[in-house]
Amino acid sequence: MWKASQHSKSCKTVSLEKTMEEIVKEQREVVKQVLLEHGNTVVDTVRVSQLYGGMRGILGFMCETSRVLPKEGILFRGHSIAKIEECLPRAADGFVPLPEGMIWLLMTGKLPTQEEVKYITKYLNEHSTLPEYVIAVMDNLPKDLHPMTHFAIGLQALQLNSVMLKERKEHPKTEWWKLALRDSMDLLSKITLIAAHAYNHNYRGEKICYQVDCELDWSANFTKMTGFKNPKFDECMRMYLTIHADHEGGNVSAHACHLVGSALADPYISFVAGLNGLAGPLHGLANQEVLTFLNELIRDVGKAPTDEQVLNWLKAWLKPGKVIPGYGHAVLRVTDPRFTSQENFAKRNIKDDAMVNLVHQLYRVVPNYLKSVKKVNSPYPNVDAHSGVLLSHYGMTQNDFYTVLFGVSRAIGLMSQLVWARAFMYPIERPDTITTDGLLELIKVKKEGKDKHGNDTKDAKNK
Repeated sequence: MWKASQHSKSCKTVSLEKTMEEIVKEQREVVKQVLLEHGNTVVDTVRVSQLYGGMRGILGFMCETSRVLPKEGILFRGHSIAKIEECLPRAADGFVPLPEGMIWLLMTGKLPTQEEVKYITKYLNEHSTLPEYVIAVMDNLPKDLHPMTHFAIGLQALQLNSVMLKERKEHPKTEWWKLALRDSMDLLSKITLIAAHAYNHNYRGEKICYQVDCELDWSANFTKMTGFKNPKFDECMRMYLTIHADHEGGNVSAHACHLVGSALADPYISFVAGLNGLAGPLHGLANQEVLTFLNELIRDVGKAPTDEQVLNWLKAWLKPGKVIPGYGHAVLRVTDPRFTSQENFAKRNIKDDAMVNLVHQLYRVVPNYLKSVKKVNSPYPNVDAHSGVLLSHYGMTQNDFYTVLFGVSRAIGLMSQLVWARAFMYPIERPDTITTDGLLELIKVKKEGKDKHGNDTKDAKNK
């Protein structure tokens, strides 16, 4: 059994659940008032192209934890990456925020104190024991199974822990968010152990009986469990888990988690649904594609090309219609602040790494070139342009494991979103659909000045 090596006393002056109780009451009143005053206000329209185009741009549901703005980048509970880096508590000898602080922030909406972050670290460590049956399930998985599948199976097996599954009927609906919170924090306390098992089982060929060190933070325990001993990699992991923690609610993984959760599935099942969406090549594999791209560039022009050599190679690369992985963003129209965070980390901690230098060189060359050749909505680097290179630098070269890391980090946001969905008692998600024939008929009716029920909208307006 994997368990904590020390069980220090829980901090009695801090409680995440009690802190959230008052905040939940306040926010329920805010939502109640918004619905009362603006319930019939139209906030969006839908085009036929959006119905066929993956619902892009349709304002569909609420997400309180984060928001992405074209010029500011992602805001976590209203706070920019720069603000997060300045205000979230750090490890005693560290320079980047602890992801435990992001857990507190996304759950409560409040920037945490050092004591509150210590409470989260203690909670995660003290609840980190993995059930023997979960370890047995994962031990018997084939070593050539994709690590994301291994990861998802381990997490889903944890469902037996769910208090929401066992106790929901014993509590009023207004209190279900507390059950979701307990399950969510349990999942977060064990997720790094399951990710570590996937790594050790698939790549190191080891069965480990590891004790979590209660003197270490969440990230440092994770890197230690996977065999890494470099304190700078601990810092890299803290940064990675913090900046990838959330990204609004409409992306595939977040939306899948929200959708399944809306049917009152427990957080374990809901998160695995989101995780399986994250495993898709159009969602969670971008930083792997960046590494493949960089290796091809180095193969053709060497490890230290001139800007001119890079530019000429890019022209040939783009000619058949390819794109540059790690560049462009659906919303952002500036350099992704998460890229900048990683760039600053690299400049502070890494010297003379050819791949890292190439990432920074591309940043000098690519945006200006893309702006000069055609209209590009966003010619700037996103978060994926840098993350894989950093992980590889510190020795985590197994790039098919990177989506597992993404999943560990994104659990922070998805669990926070799920808790608040239950706090607001959102109903089951069930949008209407229509066939192409039905759509053509609806368009015809609309052109005749009627609504979808056949009522004359022109007469209604005249009245």
